[in-house]
Amino acid sequence: QVQLVESGGGLVQAGGSLRLSCAASGQIFSINTMGWYRQAPGKQRELVATITSGGSTDYTDSVNGRFTISRDDAKNTVYLQMINLKPEDTAVYYCNADSRRCRWCVNYNYWGQGTQVTVSS
Repeated sequence: QVQLVESGGGLVQAGGSLRLSCAASGQIFSINTMGWYRQAPGKQRELVATITSGGSTDYTDSVNGRFTISRDDAKNTVYLQMINLKPEDTAVYYCNADSRRCRWCVNYNYWGQGTQVTVSS
């Protein structure tokens, strides 16, 4: 079992910045793709950004150029640096990771509990 714990959310004015962190712990042999998703009130959860174990990144169009995803494998942690935040970025942000507990084990997908990001206009 793997636990993902997010931190760094909060209230910020439009144009401001926040940095989200997500630390993974538990039975971890390796972590493959890690990502951030978000869910605004009344909307479906959407992909924000992903980063593979090789460091390849992908972003949804609405955050491209403003958000940067990164990871520190020594700490089993993924980050989301957000700049120039907009009110439409307001949502609960969830961390996601594919992890396996041994070399020959299958990957399982895990979710964090979410952290609230609120951007005021």
